[in-house]
Amino acid sequence: MRGTLYQNGRNPDIVSAYSLRSGFTLATDVCKEKSNEIKSVPRLLDKLDVLGCVVTADAMSFQKVIIDKIRDKGADFVIELKANQSSLRYGLEDSIKTATPTDIYKESPCLEHGRIESRVCRIFRGEELIADREKWNGNLTVIEILTSTEKKSDGRSTSEQRLYISSLDSSAERLRQITKQHWAIESMHWDLDRNLRQDSIKRKAERAARNLDIIQRMVLALIAVWKNRRKKISDKQKGTAQIIRELAVSFTNVLHFLAQK
Repeated sequence: MRGTLYQNGRNPDIVSAYSLRSGFTLATDVCKEKSNEIKSVPRLLDKLDVLGCVVTADAMSFQKVIIDKIRDKGADFVIELKANQSSLRYGLEDSIKTATPTDIYKESPCLEHGRIESRVCRIFRGEELIADREKWNGNLTVIEILTSTEKKSDGRSTSEQRLYISSLDSSAERLRQITKQHWAIESMHWDLDRNLRQDSIKRKAERAARNLDIIQRMVLALIAVWKNRRKKISDKQKGTAQIIRELAVSFTNVLHFLAQK
């Protein structure tokens, strides 16, 4: 919440649990003034029943206490691995070069935002690559996503390697889909910041910032319900900004929106 400042100059950080299927924020937890996301995520998980679910999270959540909490609650996980776990990350980068994947899934090249992107997902058994398996409490799957991008404007090419760790033993196609679906929560955060102007709205106190966050998430939830109930493909494809512009034209539009069937 960049529009609100603690006395020490930090901004309040709100951690979200988001349901891909419904498009709703299920629960939130605000990081304490002298705390961080690593301590907030276990508290957030305690608010949820995730039995049988697949939990995805960004790299900061790749911590033993969080992974153990997810397993204790009967869920599986797919979490990106970055340099915050440097020995594990760099060790896997080296060992993957000579390892044989158990499954490979290649996506067809697609044109997005003026770029042609090609993605390959390779799956490896973690017991063959992860040296400190006892620390992470069980057999794990290593997911490697290789992305090649070519800009149509100038033909420049770039490549990227992303690594994920999962408790699932599944196909490369399914695991690739799960990693891709995680970007739904990033899209939700983008909606809050860009379309609902969350970061630009000034709040003097954490409570006021938290209330604003709740109200804005309710707005996104109502929009998700509206889009799920619409039969027209054009309505389902509307973005948050377009829907808000249409509602802003008249109060009658708002009433029709809230009275959706």
